[in-house]
Amino acid sequence: MRNTCSECFSRQQKIDRLEEELARLRQRLRYRKQEAGEGFFGSSTPSAQLPFKPNAAPAENPKKRGAQYGHTAHVRKSADSADADRVVPVPSVFKRACPGCGGPLQRKDTRRRLVRECRPLNAEEIVLELPVEQCPSCDRVFHTPAPGVFKKAVLGNQLLTNAIEMSYLHGIPLGRVCEQLGVNPGVLMGMFHRLEKLFKEAPNKLIEEYRTAPVKHADETGWRTNGKNGYAWLFATPNLSIFQFKNTRSSSVPKAVFGDQPLPGVLVVDRYAGYNKLPCAIQYCLAHLLREVQDAEKEFPESAEIKAFVSTVAPLLAMAMGLRSQAISDDEFYKKIAGVETELKSAMQSPAQHLAIRRIQEIFTDNSKRLYHWARDRSIPADNNLAERDLRPTVIARKTSFGSQSETGAKTRGTLMTVFHTLKKRGSHPAAVFKTALDELARDPTKDPFQLLFSAPLPP
Repeated sequence: MRNTCSECFSRQQKIDRLEEELARLRQRLRYRKQEAGEGFFGSSTPSAQLPFKPNAAPAENPKKRGAQYGHTAHVRKSADSADADRVVPVPSVFKRACPGCGGPLQRKDTRRRLVRECRPLNAEEIVLELPVEQCPSCDRVFHTPAPGVFKKAVLGNQLLTNAIEMSYLHGIPLGRVCEQLGVNPGVLMGMFHRLEKLFKEAPNKLIEEYRTAPVKHADETGWRTNGKNGYAWLFATPNLSIFQFKNTRSSSVPKAVFGDQPLPGVLVVDRYAGYNKLPCAIQYCLAHLLREVQDAEKEFPESAEIKAFVSTVAPLLAMAMGLRSQAISDDEFYKKIAGVETELKSAMQSPAQHLAIRRIQEIFTDNSKRLYHWARDRSIPADNNLAERDLRPTVIARKTSFGSQSETGAKTRGTLMTVFHTLKKRGSHPAAVFKTALDELARDPTKDPFQLLFSAPLPP
């Protein structure tokens, strides 16, 4: 028989409200604890924004690490006069007298020691005495041009190369570069803008090469220009890096890079919708999806269904990302990766009650055409780590330089970063190649800057 007591009914309503409020407070407390440990963005929080970083747990049976099997040993090189840049004789400090008894000392032998040293990185003021010659027959006067410097420029090509390498490759703030070199910031930045105009066609030609690459990567991160929020865009392959600094995150930026015609290869990106309509096959980064799977277990630790789901899916995603780098044959790789794909699809199609599991399953089922290219071709990675690593120096530079001061400065940064980072990827010493190109252009401005920089064949 149903209890119709009004007092009991009101008590039950109060109990229900309190239980609901208790569940809500527990959920909020769990979220606050997670935010305190992982940061505002959960597992996607950048390492620099983590509230604290836990110490690594000590191993139970620590062993002395040695060289890994198959790795080339790195040992200190012995002193060799033939390979040294210079040999410096060091005078004796004992003045040919024994410190013990005062007797005379005789030279017995010479001990060689290899030392790596560098000169102070300071700008030198050099006066060039340039010959001025005249022809006695026609009275024409000829002026010898200054070597290693552009016309009407006060800064030499080696100084410019060092400054660009420090600022745009290593991310040192321009103020620190000027302080170390002893040059005026306005003069140095003016020369940077001049060089940007000289190499402005290099990014466009690299974009043409980027479009035909079999595997392409893209990513973006925040970047302020003239005090306004904007974005630093990266389009990369193993052989090139193209940087663009724009005031928008809209799809117009990647569309301008990719064009309208269908392109070969696969583009590896995160799930940002700005890439979805590009004329190219797309592979979503599984590392981002793996974090979402693991976050579900952190958000609902009491759910046995989620624990079972995560314990099944997380190892499959990790194996999909790491299997291509293992030292196994292609036949063995495709055999194993086919099993990973089958198990992963089965997990995403299995019935689930929890809404968090259903949400992840919907991501995989709705985007199945963008999630399994790595199972068809071993050269296609299942993660976007290449772009993440290439963007990391820009993220660090953002923290130290606070962005660009003008649109012109952002454009100059994009061009010179593209040149230097691409030279570094191609196995050459970027500073040496860039300095040689500047010297050639100072001697003959009609030469093609792109050919001077990237005429060397691509690395295998």
